[in-house]
Amino acid sequence: MANSDAVAVPKNEDTPRGFAFGLTAYFLWGFLPLYMKAVAHISPVEVIAHRILWSLPIAGVVLLILGRTADVKRALRSPRTLLMAGLTAALISVNWGIYVWAIGAGRALDTALGYFINPLFSIFLGAVLLKEPLKPAQIAAIALAAIAVAILTIEAGTLPWVALALTFSWGFYAFFRKTLPVGPNQGFFLEVLLLTPVALGIMAYMQASGKAHFLSNNHDTLLLLASGIITAGPLMIYANGAKLLRLSTIGIMQYIAPTMIFLIAVFIFKEPFGTARAIAFPLIWAALVIYSWPMLRALRKT
Repeated sequence: MANSDAVAVPKNEDTPRGFAFGLTAYFLWGFLPLYMKAVAHISPVEVIAHRILWSLPIAGVVLLILGRTADVKRALRSPRTLLMAGLTAALISVNWGIYVWAIGAGRALDTALGYFINPLFSIFLGAVLLKEPLKPAQIAAIALAAIAVAILTIEAGTLPWVALALTFSWGFYAFFRKTLPVGPNQGFFLEVLLLTPVALGIMAYMQASGKAHFLSNNHDTLLLLASGIITAGPLMIYANGAKLLRLSTIGIMQYIAPTMIFLIAVFIFKEPFGTARAIAFPLIWAALVIYSWPMLRALRKT
């Protein structure tokens, strides 16, 4: 068998290890706003640069331990793979940037909304780009999400662009990521490798201009150094857990993180939860129940 988790075909079943990996990843993502609030005084650009740079050695060590470096070498010799990895790297960096800025700007509720909408957007993408037929329940779920967005737009006088930008960037990232012909760990390493020159350039500029927080004091330096494990850890844990779980199980578990973000935003960050949000969020939750019900029934049968 080839030495690559890109070609291994896992069994379509839930395993205890898969549950452990999946729950760990989603809970870590759920607590991520607390870290982002701690670095809110640092420029989002600098935070993203450090997330990229310090993720690289962590991803590299994981590949060495798993013996997957040959896959990366092959990918680096493939222009098509590099082009696709460049696209997914750009999309994930945009997603990271908006997320970091939004938490620091007191818009964690908008980020939760974006990640609640995301699975419904993925269904929409499948219907539009892959011509996948929509079931009546899926159409109803998408319609409810659209109504929720319309309510928030009318109330604010503008589109909820933070939520939609996170939804679009992550949705397209996931869509194109499926076409990247390498495994999840190799793909993540390749993405941060391609982004590293940009990250180094940003860090050099910040240091030269005197705007850098890195090395300016021990507190900020430690926070930025921690960004690597905080970024790479959940992503790689999730990537390995996803191989050991049913797709329907992953579909249900993906609501853990935005639910935690929602609770943190309301009860810890004390963000305002006005009438429009009090109407829009239940509509989104109702849409997710409609979307998830067939998966819940399948899990119950299992």
